[in-house]
Amino acid sequence: MKTLSAWLCDPPTSGPTSILALRLMAGGVFLWEGTLKFVYANQGVGRFTKLGFPFPHLTAGFVGGIEIVGGLLLLCGLMTRLIAIPLIVEMIVAMLSTKISLFLGVSPLPPPAAPPFTGIWAVLHEIRSEYAQLLTTFFLLVNGPGRWSLDALLHGASKPLAPSNHAASHHSINELAA
Repeated sequence: MKTLSAWLCDPPTSGPTSILALRLMAGGVFLWEGTLKFVYANQGVGRFTKLGFPFPHLTAGFVGGIEIVGGLLLLCGLMTRLIAIPLIVEMIVAMLSTKISLFLGVSPLPPPAAPPFTGIWAVLHEIRSEYAQLLTTFFLLVNGPGRWSLDALLHGASKPLAPSNHAASHHSINELAA
């Protein structure tokens, strides 16, 4: 249990700085999609009602809240692994709750704007955003938030310098003093 806790709470932060682009993409989409659930009923309560979720007001608020908080945490690179787990679960539930009925042609949601309207090709076309969010968030879960993150800043401040860096810094200071 200690190992899992350490894995979740002390993610690697030595990844390339380009991880920032993935965090900005996934975090931004979660943030604005969560916000839309509160601003437009058809994206929040209305959608959850049509899909048959129990307690659609509570469910829409809960999911919207997870997306807003999770999006902000991903954008900042704070608690990246911890928030990635509920976001991944949420994406899987979103995909299953909307795409199976689309495949079968019985979706309570409005049909796609252009053909195909049902079947595998309709699902593959309509699932692209969820698929990208799911895989990007999974990548962040596995690889951590990267160097340009609050996780790196917070964990880096509490970790001592590596021996080679410390020795090099010490040596340079001694040379300057001489």
